[in-house]
Amino acid sequence: TVRWRNIRLADFGSHNWSRLWDGETMNGWKLLGDGKAEIEAGAIHLTNVKSERKHGLLYFDRELGDATVRLKFKCVAGNSGFYVRSELRPEHPVGIAGFQAEIDPIDNVGGLYETLGRAWVVPTGLNSEMEFLRANAWNEMTVSAHGRRLVVHVNGVRTAELKNDPGRLKGFLAMQVHGGQDVDVWFKDIEILKK
Repeated sequence: TVRWRNIRLADFGSHNWSRLWDGETMNGWKLLGDGKAEIEAGAIHLTNVKSERKHGLLYFDRELGDATVRLKFKCVAGNSGFYVRSELRPEHPVGIAGFQAEIDPIDNVGGLYETLGRAWVVPTGLNSEMEFLRANAWNEMTVSAHGRRLVVHVNGVRTAELKNDPGRLKGFLAMQVHGGQDVDVWFKDIEILKK
């Protein structure tokens, strides 16, 4: 038996997605470190070669506080990630400190890793065990950072959640090009939720 009572509706106003990347230029985004960032077929194509030891970062040129960001990614080879609330560290080989939502063709996609911090905070395991992930195809990732809570979804499935996290409450967004690896990763449709 199921019973319901005191059901109410609340109007929280309108919420709209706005583009963070215009789909045509690098306006608003800057490359730090090694690797290449090129626009191809309406997407950002990030690459690196194993001989380049330093990481690369394509970062949004303004710091953000609370935000929900969604994007599409396709990871063909190598390790990448999408950073939120991060601090740029251009003097360090990895170039950044903070949380990344993992993007990798083999494991831990959608997990949370804290670079120059606690390392794996929420690992997710082997990608082969994730029925929702589309290998070598476009996937949608949503990263929400509000107050002390961080949540990651990949293709509508929650892959990581942190509550009461003691970390930063604002910082930069960035797409990673891992150093010391052959990297081939694509991003497009990068948007932020506006109230």
